[in-house]
Amino acid sequence: MKNFFFLLLLMLLFSCKNQPKHEKINNLFQSDIQVLIQDVARLELLVQSDSISTQIQKQFLLAHVNYKRVETISEYYFPVVSKAINGPALDEFEEDEGKTVPPEGFQVIEEFLFPKYDHRSKEELLKEIGILSANLKRLDKVSQTNELTDSHVFDAMRLKVFRIITLGITGFDSPIAQNSIPEAVASLESIEKYYQIYDESSSNLVLKTIEEGTAYLKKNTKFNEFDRAVFIRKMANPLSKGLYKIQMDLKIPLMKEIRGLKTTAQTLFDKNAFDTEAFSAFPDYETTPEKIELGKLLFNDPILSGNNSRSCASCHHADKAFTDGLEKAVSLDGHSLVKRNTPTLSNIAFQRVFFSDSRVTYLEDQAIAVITNENEMHGSLKKSVLILKKDAHYGAKFQKAFPRKAIDEFGIKNALASYIRSLSDYDSKFDEYMRGNETFDLDEIAGFNLFAGKAKCATCHFIPLTNGTVPPGFVKSESEVLGVPDATKKMDADLGKFELTKAAIHRNSFKTPTLRNVALTAPYMHNGVFKTMEEVLDFYNEGGGNGLGFNLPNQTLPEDKLNLTDLEKKQLIVFMKTLTDKKFYKQKMP
Repeated sequence: MKNFFFLLLLMLLFSCKNQPKHEKINNLFQSDIQVLIQDVARLELLVQSDSISTQIQKQFLLAHVNYKRVETISEYYFPVVSKAINGPALDEFEEDEGKTVPPEGFQVIEEFLFPKYDHRSKEELLKEIGILSANLKRLDKVSQTNELTDSHVFDAMRLKVFRIITLGITGFDSPIAQNSIPEAVASLESIEKYYQIYDESSSNLVLKTIEEGTAYLKKNTKFNEFDRAVFIRKMANPLSKGLYKIQMDLKIPLMKEIRGLKTTAQTLFDKNAFDTEAFSAFPDYETTPEKIELGKLLFNDPILSGNNSRSCASCHHADKAFTDGLEKAVSLDGHSLVKRNTPTLSNIAFQRVFFSDSRVTYLEDQAIAVITNENEMHGSLKKSVLILKKDAHYGAKFQKAFPRKAIDEFGIKNALASYIRSLSDYDSKFDEYMRGNETFDLDEIAGFNLFAGKAKCATCHFIPLTNGTVPPGFVKSESEVLGVPDATKKMDADLGKFELTKAAIHRNSFKTPTLRNVALTAPYMHNGVFKTMEEVLDFYNEGGGNGLGFNLPNQTLPEDKLNLTDLEKKQLIVFMKTLTDKKFYKQKMP
Protein backbone atom coordinates (compact mmCIF):
# COMPACT_ATOMS: atom_id res chain seq x y z
CA MET A 1 0.00 0.00 0.00
CA LYS A 2 2.83 2.40 0.89
CA ASN A 3 4.46 1.67 -2.43
CA PHE A 4 1.17 2.45 -4.16
CA PHE A 5 0.84 5.89 -2.54
CA PHE A 6 4.50 6.64 -3.20
CA LEU A 7 4.00 5.77 -6.86
CA LEU A 8 0.87 7.94 -7.00
CA LEU A 9 2.75 10.87 -5.47
CA LEU A 10 5.53 10.51 -8.01
CA MET A 11 2.96 10.44 -10.82
CA LEU A 12 1.31 13.62 -9.52
CA LEU A 13 4.63 15.42 -9.15
CA PHE A 14 5.70 14.33 -12.62
CA SER A 15 2.36 15.39 -14.07
CA CYS A 16 2.58 18.82 -12.42
CA LYS A 17 6.17 19.28 -13.52
CA ASN A 18 5.29 18.55 -17.12
CA GLN A 19 2.14 20.64 -17.14
CA PRO A 20 2.35 23.43 -19.75
CA LYS A 21 3.32 26.74 -18.17
CA HIS A 22 0.24 28.59 -19.37
CA GLU A 23 -1.95 25.91 -17.76
CA LYS A 24 -0.17 26.47 -14.45
CA ILE A 25 -0.94 30.17 -14.76
CA ASN A 26 -4.57 29.45 -15.49
CA ASN A 27 -4.71 27.35 -12.31
CA LEU A 28 -3.24 30.25 -10.31
CA PHE A 29 -5.75 32.61 -11.89
CA GLN A 30 -8.69 30.42 -10.96
CA SER A 31 -7.35 29.98 -7.43
CA ASP A 32 -7.07 33.77 -7.03
CA ILE A 33 -10.67 34.15 -8.19
CA GLN A 34 -11.78 31.88 -5.36
CA VAL A 35 -9.88 33.99 -2.84
CA LEU A 36 -11.55 37.11 -4.22
CA ILE A 37 -15.01 35.54 -4.04
CA GLN A 38 -14.39 34.76 -0.37
CA ASP A 39 -13.14 38.31 0.25
CA VAL A 40 -16.34 39.79 -1.11
CA ALA A 41 -18.45 37.29 0.84
CA ARG A 42 -16.62 38.42 3.98
CA LEU A 43 -17.33 42.05 3.07
CA GLU A 44 -21.02 41.26 2.64
CA LEU A 45 -21.13 39.54 6.02
CA LEU A 46 -19.50 42.52 7.75
CA VAL A 47 -22.04 44.90 6.25
CA GLN A 48 -24.95 42.62 7.11
CA SER A 49 -23.81 42.35 10.72
CA ASP A 50 -23.35 46.13 11.04
CA SER A 51 -19.65 45.88 11.85
CA ILE A 52 -17.74 49.05 12.56
CA SER A 53 -17.00 51.22 9.53
CA THR A 54 -13.24 50.88 9.73
CA GLN A 55 -13.47 47.11 9.62
CA ILE A 56 -15.77 47.22 6.60
CA GLN A 57 -13.46 49.67 4.83
CA LYS A 58 -10.43 47.52 5.60
CA GLN A 59 -12.12 44.45 4.13
CA PHE A 60 -13.12 46.36 1.01
CA LEU A 61 -9.53 47.51 0.48
CA LEU A 62 -8.29 43.96 0.92
CA ALA A 63 -10.77 42.66 -1.64
CA HIS A 64 -9.88 45.37 -4.15
CA VAL A 65 -6.17 44.72 -3.68
CA ASN A 66 -6.79 41.03 -4.34
CA TYR A 67 -8.74 41.90 -7.47
CA LYS A 68 -5.46 43.33 -8.75
CA ARG A 69 -4.02 39.80 -8.50
CA VAL A 70 -6.76 38.60 -10.84
CA GLU A 71 -6.78 41.60 -13.17
CA THR A 72 -3.80 40.60 -15.35
CA ILE A 73 -5.74 37.73 -16.89
CA SER A 74 -9.32 38.88 -16.33
CA GLU A 75 -8.90 42.20 -18.16
CA TYR A 76 -7.08 40.46 -20.99
CA TYR A 77 -9.50 37.61 -21.64
CA PHE A 78 -12.76 38.86 -20.15
CA PRO A 79 -12.90 42.67 -20.53
CA VAL A 80 -16.69 42.88 -20.39
CA VAL A 81 -16.94 40.94 -17.13
CA SER A 82 -13.94 42.81 -15.74
CA LYS A 83 -15.57 46.13 -16.47
CA ALA A 84 -18.63 45.00 -14.52
CA ILE A 85 -16.31 44.13 -11.64
CA ASN A 86 -14.05 47.18 -11.63
CA GLY A 87 -15.29 49.76 -14.14
CA PRO A 88 -15.70 53.50 -13.43
CA ALA A 89 -18.64 54.49 -11.26
CA LEU A 90 -20.34 56.32 -14.14
CA ASP A 91 -23.44 55.63 -16.19
CA GLU A 92 -22.75 54.47 -19.73
CA PHE A 93 -24.88 54.91 -22.82
CA GLU A 94 -25.20 51.93 -25.17
CA GLU A 95 -25.72 53.59 -28.54
CA ASP A 96 -26.78 50.40 -30.33
CA GLU A 97 -29.66 49.90 -27.93
CA GLY A 98 -30.26 53.55 -27.06
CA LYS A 99 -30.26 52.97 -23.33
CA THR A 100 -28.29 54.11 -20.30
CA VAL A 101 -26.67 51.42 -18.19
CA PRO A 102 -25.82 52.13 -14.54
CA PRO A 103 -22.34 51.27 -13.26
CA GLU A 104 -21.55 48.38 -10.96
CA GLY A 105 -18.59 46.85 -9.17
CA PHE A 106 -15.82 47.87 -6.80
CA GLN A 107 -15.77 51.57 -7.69
CA VAL A 108 -19.51 51.92 -7.09
CA ILE A 109 -19.11 50.23 -3.68
CA GLU A 110 -16.13 52.48 -2.91
CA GLU A 111 -18.41 55.53 -3.11
CA PHE A 112 -20.61 54.03 -0.39
CA LEU A 113 -17.69 53.37 1.95
CA PHE A 114 -15.32 56.32 1.47
CA PRO A 115 -14.48 58.75 2.82
CA LYS A 116 -17.08 57.68 5.39
CA TYR A 117 -19.65 54.88 5.46
CA ASP A 118 -23.21 55.94 6.21
CA HIS A 119 -25.06 52.94 7.65
CA ARG A 120 -28.32 54.33 6.29
CA SER A 121 -27.20 53.21 2.81
CA LYS A 122 -26.84 49.60 3.99
CA GLU A 123 -29.56 48.15 1.74
CA GLU A 124 -28.20 49.83 -1.40
CA LEU A 125 -24.67 48.79 -0.47
CA LEU A 126 -25.67 45.17 0.01
CA LYS A 127 -27.41 45.23 -3.35
CA GLU A 128 -24.20 46.40 -5.04
CA ILE A 129 -22.11 43.83 -3.18
CA GLY A 130 -24.55 41.17 -4.37
CA ILE A 131 -24.10 42.30 -7.96
CA LEU A 132 -20.33 42.24 -7.55
CA SER A 133 -20.49 38.75 -6.06
CA ALA A 134 -22.58 37.55 -9.01
CA ASN A 135 -20.11 39.02 -11.50
CA LEU A 136 -17.19 37.35 -9.73
CA LYS A 137 -18.98 34.01 -9.98
CA ARG A 138 -19.59 34.78 -13.63
CA LEU A 139 -15.83 35.38 -14.02
CA ASP A 140 -15.14 32.08 -12.28
CA LYS A 141 -17.48 30.25 -14.64
CA VAL A 142 -16.10 31.67 -17.89
CA SER A 143 -12.55 31.06 -16.69
CA GLN A 144 -13.19 27.32 -16.42
CA THR A 145 -13.13 26.87 -20.20
CA ASN A 146 -10.53 29.50 -20.94
CA GLU A 147 -7.45 28.42 -22.89
CA LEU A 148 -4.27 30.42 -22.39
CA THR A 149 -1.13 30.41 -24.51
CA ASP A 150 2.37 31.55 -23.63
CA SER A 151 2.06 34.39 -26.14
CA HIS A 152 -1.12 35.59 -24.50
CA VAL A 153 0.40 35.41 -21.03
CA PHE A 154 3.41 37.56 -21.92
CA ASP A 155 1.19 39.99 -23.79
CA ALA A 156 -1.09 40.21 -20.75
CA MET A 157 1.86 40.81 -18.40
CA ARG A 158 3.17 43.73 -20.46
CA LEU A 159 -0.32 45.20 -20.73
CA LYS A 160 -0.58 44.87 -16.96
CA VAL A 161 2.53 47.05 -16.58
CA PHE A 162 0.93 49.61 -18.88
CA ARG A 163 -2.26 49.45 -16.83
CA ILE A 164 -0.30 50.15 -13.64
CA ILE A 165 1.18 53.27 -15.26
CA THR A 166 -2.01 54.63 -16.78
CA LEU A 167 -4.88 53.52 -14.54
CA GLY A 168 -3.15 52.35 -11.38
CA ILE A 169 -0.78 54.91 -9.92
CA THR A 170 -2.88 57.76 -11.37
CA GLY A 171 -5.78 56.91 -9.06
CA PHE A 172 -8.24 56.02 -11.84
CA ASP A 173 -9.11 52.68 -10.21
CA SER A 174 -9.29 54.05 -6.66
CA PRO A 175 -10.60 57.60 -7.05
CA ILE A 176 -11.90 58.14 -3.51
CA ALA A 177 -10.04 55.71 -1.24
CA GLN A 178 -6.79 56.54 -3.05
CA ASN A 179 -5.41 53.10 -2.30
CA SER A 180 -3.63 53.01 -5.66
CA ILE A 181 -0.10 52.48 -4.39
CA PRO A 182 -0.82 49.32 -2.33
CA GLU A 183 -2.87 48.07 -5.27
CA ALA A 184 0.13 48.57 -7.55
CA VAL A 185 2.13 46.34 -5.20
CA ALA A 186 -0.42 43.55 -5.71
CA SER A 187 -0.28 44.13 -9.47
CA LEU A 188 3.49 43.71 -9.54
CA GLU A 189 3.25 40.64 -7.34
CA SER A 190 0.79 39.05 -9.77
CA ILE A 191 3.22 39.61 -12.65
CA GLU A 192 6.00 38.14 -10.53
CA LYS A 193 3.96 35.05 -9.70
CA TYR A 194 3.19 34.36 -13.35
CA TYR A 195 6.67 35.22 -14.58
CA GLN A 196 8.39 32.87 -12.12
CA ILE A 197 6.69 29.95 -13.83
CA TYR A 198 8.78 30.78 -16.90
CA ASP A 199 12.01 31.70 -15.12
CA GLU A 200 12.86 30.97 -11.49
CA SER A 201 16.41 32.33 -11.71
CA SER A 202 17.12 34.56 -8.72
CA SER A 203 19.58 36.59 -10.77
CA ASN A 204 17.02 37.40 -13.44
CA LEU A 205 16.77 41.12 -14.25
CA VAL A 206 12.95 40.99 -14.52
CA LEU A 207 12.57 39.63 -11.01
CA LYS A 208 15.06 42.15 -9.68
CA THR A 209 13.13 44.98 -11.32
CA ILE A 210 9.86 43.72 -9.80
CA GLU A 211 11.56 43.47 -6.41
CA GLU A 212 12.88 47.02 -6.74
CA GLY A 213 9.49 48.35 -7.84
CA THR A 214 7.66 46.56 -5.04
CA ALA A 215 10.09 47.89 -2.44
CA TYR A 216 9.73 51.41 -3.82
CA LEU A 217 5.92 51.23 -3.69
CA LYS A 218 5.94 49.89 -0.14
CA LYS A 219 8.31 52.63 0.99
CA ASN A 220 6.39 55.46 -0.70
CA THR A 221 2.72 54.83 0.07
CA LYS A 222 1.24 58.34 0.11
CA PHE A 223 -0.73 58.97 -3.08
CA ASN A 224 -0.07 62.71 -3.42
CA GLU A 225 3.63 62.40 -2.62
CA PHE A 226 4.41 59.36 -4.76
CA ASP A 227 7.09 60.04 -7.40
CA ARG A 228 5.57 58.57 -10.52
CA ALA A 229 8.38 59.88 -12.70
CA VAL A 230 10.95 57.79 -10.83
CA PHE A 231 8.71 54.71 -10.72
CA ILE A 232 7.92 54.78 -14.45
CA ARG A 233 11.44 55.53 -15.67
CA LYS A 234 13.38 53.35 -13.24
CA MET A 235 11.01 50.43 -12.70
CA ALA A 236 7.91 50.22 -14.92
CA ASN A 237 9.62 50.91 -18.25
CA PRO A 238 12.54 48.53 -17.52
CA LEU A 239 10.02 45.90 -16.46
CA SER A 240 8.00 45.99 -19.68
CA LYS A 241 11.27 46.01 -21.66
CA GLY A 242 12.53 43.06 -19.65
CA LEU A 243 9.36 41.06 -20.24
CA TYR A 244 9.65 41.74 -23.97
CA LYS A 245 13.30 40.63 -24.03
CA ILE A 246 12.65 37.42 -22.12
CA GLN A 247 9.75 36.61 -24.43
CA MET A 248 12.12 36.96 -27.38
CA ASP A 249 14.80 34.90 -25.61
CA LEU A 250 12.29 32.13 -24.95
CA LYS A 251 11.19 32.33 -28.59
CA ILE A 252 7.58 32.90 -27.58
CA PRO A 253 5.87 34.58 -30.57
CA LEU A 254 4.38 38.05 -30.26
CA MET A 255 0.67 38.45 -30.88
CA LYS A 256 -0.17 39.18 -34.52
CA GLU A 257 -3.14 41.43 -33.78
CA ILE A 258 -3.38 44.92 -35.26
CA ARG A 259 -3.98 47.15 -32.25
CA GLY A 260 -3.78 50.83 -31.39
CA LEU A 261 -0.89 50.09 -29.05
CA LYS A 262 1.34 47.80 -31.08
CA THR A 263 2.02 44.32 -29.72
CA THR A 264 5.70 45.07 -30.38
CA ALA A 265 5.76 48.09 -28.03
CA GLN A 266 8.38 47.53 -25.35
CA THR A 267 7.17 50.58 -23.40
CA LEU A 268 4.24 52.97 -23.64
CA PHE A 269 6.69 55.67 -24.66
CA ASP A 270 8.45 54.01 -27.59
CA LYS A 271 8.75 56.33 -30.58
CA ASN A 272 6.49 54.09 -32.69
CA ALA A 273 4.45 52.44 -29.96
CA PHE A 274 1.11 53.40 -31.54
CA ASP A 275 -0.23 52.31 -34.91
CA THR A 276 -2.13 54.91 -36.91
CA GLU A 277 -3.39 52.21 -39.25
CA ALA A 278 -5.11 50.45 -36.35
CA PHE A 279 -7.03 53.66 -35.68
CA SER A 280 -7.99 54.13 -39.33
CA ALA A 281 -9.35 50.57 -39.47
CA PHE A 282 -9.61 49.97 -43.22
CA PRO A 283 -6.86 48.75 -45.60
CA ASP A 284 -7.85 51.36 -48.20
CA TYR A 285 -7.16 54.08 -45.63
CA GLU A 286 -3.48 53.12 -45.28
CA THR A 287 -1.24 56.16 -45.00
CA THR A 288 1.59 56.52 -47.53
CA PRO A 289 4.12 59.31 -48.20
CA GLU A 290 2.38 60.02 -51.50
CA LYS A 291 -1.01 60.41 -49.83
CA ILE A 292 0.51 62.67 -47.18
CA GLU A 293 2.07 64.92 -49.83
CA LEU A 294 -1.21 65.15 -51.74
CA GLY A 295 -3.16 65.74 -48.53
CA LYS A 296 -0.88 68.62 -47.56
CA LEU A 297 -1.47 70.29 -50.93
CA LEU A 298 -5.25 69.93 -50.59
CA PHE A 299 -5.14 71.07 -46.97
CA ASN A 300 -3.56 74.38 -47.96
CA ASP A 301 -5.55 74.93 -51.14
CA PRO A 302 -8.89 76.86 -51.13
CA ILE A 303 -9.95 74.77 -54.11
CA LEU A 304 -12.11 72.59 -51.84
CA SER A 305 -14.28 75.45 -50.54
CA GLY A 306 -17.48 76.52 -52.23
CA ASN A 307 -16.21 79.96 -53.26
CA ASN A 308 -12.46 79.20 -53.42
CA SER A 309 -11.79 81.59 -50.54
CA ARG A 310 -10.93 79.26 -47.66
CA SER A 311 -8.73 76.23 -47.13
CA CYS A 312 -8.39 73.89 -44.18
CA ALA A 313 -5.27 75.86 -43.26
CA SER A 314 -7.33 79.05 -42.97
CA CYS A 315 -8.52 77.87 -39.55
CA HIS A 316 -5.76 75.40 -38.69
CA HIS A 317 -2.50 77.35 -38.60
CA ALA A 318 0.65 75.26 -38.51
CA ASP A 319 2.42 77.77 -36.26
CA LYS A 320 -0.36 77.45 -33.65
CA ALA A 321 -0.29 73.63 -33.59
CA PHE A 322 -3.05 73.72 -36.22
CA THR A 323 -5.48 75.93 -34.30
CA ASP A 324 -6.33 79.57 -35.03
CA GLY A 325 -5.95 81.37 -31.69
CA LEU A 326 -9.59 82.49 -31.72
CA GLU A 327 -12.48 81.72 -29.39
CA LYS A 328 -14.45 80.72 -32.46
CA ALA A 329 -13.63 81.13 -36.13
CA VAL A 330 -15.52 83.52 -38.38
CA SER A 331 -18.02 81.77 -40.65
CA LEU A 332 -17.67 81.72 -44.41
CA ASP A 333 -20.09 84.65 -44.62
CA GLY A 334 -17.49 86.85 -42.92
CA HIS A 335 -19.83 87.96 -40.13
CA SER A 336 -21.16 85.22 -37.85
CA LEU A 337 -19.11 82.76 -35.85
CA VAL A 338 -18.95 78.97 -36.13
CA LYS A 339 -20.43 76.99 -33.28
CA ARG A 340 -17.26 75.84 -31.50
CA ASN A 341 -13.59 76.55 -30.94
CA THR A 342 -11.17 75.30 -33.62
CA PRO A 343 -9.47 72.16 -32.24
CA THR A 344 -5.86 71.25 -32.83
CA LEU A 345 -5.14 68.73 -35.57
CA SER A 346 -1.75 67.93 -34.11
CA ASN A 347 -1.55 64.48 -32.48
CA ILE A 348 -5.22 63.62 -32.98
CA ALA A 349 -4.65 60.48 -35.03
CA PHE A 350 -4.83 58.25 -31.97
CA GLN A 351 -8.50 58.84 -31.15
CA ARG A 352 -11.61 56.80 -31.83
CA VAL A 353 -13.99 59.71 -32.37
CA PHE A 354 -13.70 63.27 -33.67
CA PHE A 355 -15.25 66.69 -33.15
CA SER A 356 -16.17 67.97 -29.71
CA ASP A 357 -19.45 66.06 -29.80
CA SER A 358 -17.81 62.80 -31.02
CA ARG A 359 -20.06 62.71 -34.05
CA VAL A 360 -17.70 60.93 -36.47
CA THR A 361 -15.47 57.90 -36.08
CA TYR A 362 -12.79 58.41 -38.75
CA LEU A 363 -10.65 61.31 -39.87
CA GLU A 364 -11.95 60.84 -43.42
CA ASP A 365 -15.46 61.64 -42.20
CA GLN A 366 -14.20 64.62 -40.24
CA ALA A 367 -12.70 66.06 -43.44
CA ILE A 368 -16.00 65.67 -45.29
CA ALA A 369 -18.00 67.24 -42.47
CA VAL A 370 -15.84 70.37 -42.46
CA ILE A 371 -15.69 70.75 -46.23
CA THR A 372 -19.45 70.41 -46.66
CA ASN A 373 -20.44 72.53 -43.65
CA GLU A 374 -22.06 75.69 -44.97
CA ASN A 375 -20.54 77.85 -42.23
CA GLU A 376 -17.01 76.50 -42.56
CA MET A 377 -16.14 75.73 -46.22
CA HIS A 378 -19.51 75.07 -47.92
CA GLY A 379 -17.85 72.89 -50.51
CA SER A 380 -18.84 69.83 -52.47
CA LEU A 381 -16.58 66.84 -52.94
CA LYS A 382 -18.44 65.98 -56.12
CA LYS A 383 -17.67 69.39 -57.61
CA SER A 384 -14.13 69.29 -56.30
CA VAL A 385 -13.51 66.03 -58.16
CA LEU A 386 -14.52 67.67 -61.44
CA ILE A 387 -12.25 70.67 -60.81
CA LEU A 388 -9.26 68.56 -59.76
CA LYS A 389 -9.57 66.34 -62.83
CA LYS A 390 -8.89 69.39 -64.98
CA ASP A 391 -5.69 70.22 -63.09
CA ALA A 392 -2.64 68.41 -64.54
CA HIS A 393 -0.54 68.98 -61.43
CA TYR A 394 -3.16 67.41 -59.18
CA GLY A 395 -3.69 64.66 -61.73
CA ALA A 396 -0.06 63.62 -61.38
CA LYS A 397 -0.19 63.79 -57.58
CA PHE A 398 -3.35 61.68 -57.43
CA GLN A 399 -1.81 59.15 -59.82
CA LYS A 400 1.13 58.69 -57.45
CA ALA A 401 -1.06 58.51 -54.36
CA PHE A 402 -3.75 56.26 -55.88
CA PRO A 403 -2.16 54.48 -58.87
CA ARG A 404 -5.11 52.16 -59.44
CA LYS A 405 -7.83 54.79 -59.21
CA ALA A 406 -8.98 57.94 -60.94
CA ILE A 407 -9.52 61.11 -58.92
CA ASP A 408 -12.59 60.55 -56.75
CA GLU A 409 -14.21 61.68 -53.50
CA PHE A 410 -12.59 58.92 -51.49
CA GLY A 411 -9.15 59.99 -52.67
CA ILE A 412 -9.72 63.57 -51.51
CA LYS A 413 -10.87 62.65 -48.02
CA ASN A 414 -8.31 59.87 -47.59
CA ALA A 415 -5.43 62.12 -48.65
CA LEU A 416 -6.52 64.84 -46.22
CA ALA A 417 -6.86 62.31 -43.42
CA SER A 418 -3.45 60.83 -44.24
CA TYR A 419 -1.85 64.26 -43.91
CA ILE A 420 -3.57 64.87 -40.57
CA ARG A 421 -2.42 61.45 -39.33
CA SER A 422 1.14 62.44 -40.19
CA LEU A 423 0.92 65.30 -37.68
CA SER A 424 1.25 62.90 -34.74
CA ASP A 425 4.92 63.00 -33.78
CA TYR A 426 5.23 62.25 -30.06
CA ASP A 427 8.73 63.69 -29.92
CA SER A 428 8.20 66.25 -27.17
CA LYS A 429 10.53 66.79 -24.23
CA PHE A 430 8.15 64.66 -22.15
CA ASP A 431 8.45 61.74 -24.58
CA GLU A 432 12.23 61.99 -24.65
CA TYR A 433 12.31 62.21 -20.85
CA MET A 434 10.28 59.02 -20.55
CA ARG A 435 12.63 57.34 -23.05
CA GLY A 436 15.60 58.30 -20.91
CA ASN A 437 17.00 60.72 -23.50
CA GLU A 438 16.13 63.98 -21.75
CA THR A 439 16.20 65.44 -18.25
CA PHE A 440 13.50 67.30 -16.32
CA ASP A 441 14.14 70.05 -13.82
CA LEU A 442 12.53 69.87 -10.37
CA ASP A 443 9.45 71.88 -11.40
CA GLU A 444 8.84 69.71 -14.47
CA ILE A 445 9.08 66.55 -12.35
CA ALA A 446 6.76 68.03 -9.72
CA GLY A 447 4.35 69.08 -12.47
CA PHE A 448 4.23 65.59 -13.96
CA ASN A 449 3.62 64.05 -10.55
CA LEU A 450 0.78 66.50 -9.98
CA PHE A 451 -0.63 65.77 -13.44
CA ALA A 452 -0.66 62.03 -12.75
CA GLY A 453 -1.52 62.37 -9.06
CA LYS A 454 -3.10 65.07 -6.92
CA ALA A 455 -4.48 67.17 -9.82
CA LYS A 456 -6.10 64.05 -11.38
CA CYS A 457 -5.43 65.25 -14.94
CA ALA A 458 -4.28 61.80 -16.08
CA THR A 459 -7.56 60.13 -15.06
CA CYS A 460 -9.16 61.75 -18.13
CA HIS A 461 -6.14 62.81 -20.22
CA PHE A 462 -4.57 59.38 -20.15
CA ILE A 463 -0.80 58.88 -20.31
CA PRO A 464 0.97 58.90 -22.73
CA LEU A 465 -1.42 60.25 -25.39
CA THR A 466 -2.92 62.79 -22.95
CA ASN A 467 -6.30 62.48 -24.65
CA GLY A 468 -9.43 60.55 -23.67
CA THR A 469 -8.56 57.30 -25.46
CA VAL A 470 -8.68 54.73 -22.67
CA PRO A 471 -5.56 52.64 -22.02
CA PRO A 472 -4.21 50.06 -22.27
CA GLY A 473 -6.57 48.84 -25.02
CA PHE A 474 -7.04 52.28 -26.61
CA VAL A 475 -10.30 51.20 -28.26
CA LYS A 476 -12.58 53.93 -26.91
CA SER A 477 -12.34 57.71 -26.64
CA GLU A 478 -14.29 59.26 -23.79
CA SER A 479 -16.40 62.38 -23.35
CA GLU A 480 -16.81 64.24 -20.07
CA VAL A 481 -19.31 66.63 -18.51
CA LEU A 482 -17.24 69.42 -16.97
CA GLY A 483 -19.76 72.22 -16.59
CA VAL A 484 -17.88 74.77 -18.70
CA PRO A 485 -19.18 78.35 -18.31
CA ASP A 486 -19.76 80.86 -21.08
CA ALA A 487 -18.32 84.38 -21.31
CA THR A 488 -20.93 85.67 -18.85
CA LYS A 489 -19.90 83.01 -16.29
CA LYS A 490 -23.20 81.18 -16.67
CA MET A 491 -23.58 77.56 -17.76
CA ASP A 492 -22.73 77.30 -21.46
CA ALA A 493 -25.82 76.59 -23.55
CA ASP A 494 -24.09 74.16 -25.93
CA LEU A 495 -25.50 70.69 -25.15
CA GLY A 496 -22.63 68.85 -26.85
CA LYS A 497 -23.06 65.12 -27.44
CA PHE A 498 -26.65 65.27 -26.18
CA GLU A 499 -27.68 66.81 -29.51
CA LEU A 500 -26.75 63.52 -31.17
CA THR A 501 -27.77 60.84 -28.69
CA LYS A 502 -30.51 62.61 -26.69
CA ALA A 503 -29.21 60.67 -23.68
CA ALA A 504 -29.47 62.63 -20.43
CA ILE A 505 -25.95 61.60 -19.39
CA HIS A 506 -24.58 63.34 -22.50
CA ARG A 507 -26.09 66.74 -21.76
CA ASN A 508 -23.16 69.19 -21.92
CA SER A 509 -20.76 66.31 -22.67
CA PHE A 510 -17.69 66.94 -24.81
CA LYS A 511 -14.84 64.76 -26.03
CA THR A 512 -11.67 64.82 -23.95
CA PRO A 513 -9.09 66.46 -26.27
CA THR A 514 -5.37 65.90 -26.46
CA LEU A 515 -3.14 68.12 -24.32
CA ARG A 516 -0.27 67.75 -26.75
CA ASN A 517 1.01 71.22 -27.71
CA VAL A 518 -1.48 72.72 -25.25
CA ALA A 519 0.81 75.69 -24.65
CA LEU A 520 0.16 76.76 -28.25
CA THR A 521 -3.56 76.07 -28.59
CA ALA A 522 -5.25 78.78 -26.50
CA PRO A 523 -8.04 79.70 -26.01
CA TYR A 524 -9.37 76.55 -24.38
CA MET A 525 -12.54 74.44 -24.09
CA HIS A 526 -15.15 73.81 -26.78
CA ASN A 527 -16.26 77.46 -26.61
CA GLY A 528 -12.85 79.08 -26.19
CA VAL A 529 -13.94 80.67 -22.90
CA PHE A 530 -10.58 80.34 -21.11
CA LYS A 531 -7.75 82.45 -22.49
CA THR A 532 -4.91 80.92 -20.48
CA MET A 533 -3.89 77.64 -18.92
CA GLU A 534 -4.05 79.39 -15.56
CA GLU A 535 -7.78 80.00 -16.05
CA VAL A 536 -8.31 76.35 -16.98
CA LEU A 537 -6.53 75.16 -13.85
CA ASP A 538 -8.56 77.54 -11.68
CA PHE A 539 -11.74 76.04 -13.16
CA TYR A 540 -10.65 72.48 -12.39
CA ASN A 541 -9.34 73.49 -8.99
CA GLU A 542 -12.82 74.68 -8.03
CA GLY A 543 -14.46 71.41 -9.07
CA GLY A 544 -15.77 72.37 -12.50
CA GLY A 545 -19.31 73.58 -13.07
CA ASN A 546 -20.69 72.17 -9.84
CA GLY A 547 -17.86 73.83 -7.97
CA LEU A 548 -19.06 77.08 -9.53
CA GLY A 549 -22.63 76.37 -8.39
CA PHE A 550 -24.19 75.16 -11.67
CA ASN A 551 -25.93 72.11 -10.14
CA LEU A 552 -25.16 69.57 -12.86
CA PRO A 553 -26.40 66.13 -11.74
CA ASN A 554 -24.56 64.40 -14.61
CA GLN A 555 -21.18 66.09 -14.15
CA THR A 556 -18.47 63.46 -14.56
CA LEU A 557 -15.64 65.66 -13.30
CA PRO A 558 -15.25 65.21 -9.52
CA GLU A 559 -16.68 68.33 -7.92
CA ASP A 560 -14.41 68.30 -4.88
CA LYS A 561 -11.85 71.07 -4.83
CA LEU A 562 -8.33 69.98 -5.77
CA ASN A 563 -6.76 72.41 -3.30
CA LEU A 564 -3.85 73.14 -5.61
CA THR A 565 -1.46 75.82 -4.37
CA ASP A 566 -0.25 78.63 -6.61
CA LEU A 567 3.12 76.89 -6.84
CA GLU A 568 1.49 73.60 -7.83
CA LYS A 569 -0.49 75.34 -10.58
CA LYS A 570 2.73 76.85 -11.93
CA GLN A 571 4.44 73.47 -11.82
CA LEU A 572 1.56 71.85 -13.72
CA ILE A 573 1.87 74.46 -16.45
CA VAL A 574 5.64 74.00 -16.59
CA PHE A 575 5.06 70.28 -17.13
CA MET A 576 2.37 70.78 -19.76
CA LYS A 577 4.79 72.90 -21.76
CA THR A 578 6.98 69.79 -22.05
CA LEU A 579 4.17 68.27 -24.18
CA THR A 580 5.10 70.61 -27.07
CA ASP A 581 6.45 68.81 -30.15
CA LYS A 582 10.01 69.61 -31.19
CA LYS A 583 8.94 71.22 -34.45
CA PHE A 584 7.18 73.92 -32.41
CA TYR A 585 10.06 74.63 -30.01
CA LYS A 586 10.90 77.90 -31.73
CA GLN A 587 7.32 79.10 -31.42
CA LYS A 588 6.58 81.60 -28.68
CA MET A 589 4.79 79.90 -25.80
CA PRO A 590 2.88 81.68 -23.01
